[in-house]
Amino acid sequence: MTDLNPKVTPRTPPPSETGTSRRRFDSRQLFLSQNEIIIDHQGEEYRLRITSNGKLILTK
Repeated sequence: MTDLNPKVTPRTPPPSETGTSRRRFDSRQLFLSQNEIIIDHQGEEYRLRITSNGKLILTK
């Protein structure tokens, strides 16, 4: 006898869809007591700074 009402199991999205595979950093850990850090990306230097309004600005 065949079950006409098979159980449907919910689809679990892979980590790439849920964002769980991304590394997460608290900005306080990155900046410590400073307002600016330098990020080296493929030999290029980028500045990440905290504005007076508490926003983040990334410049090359």
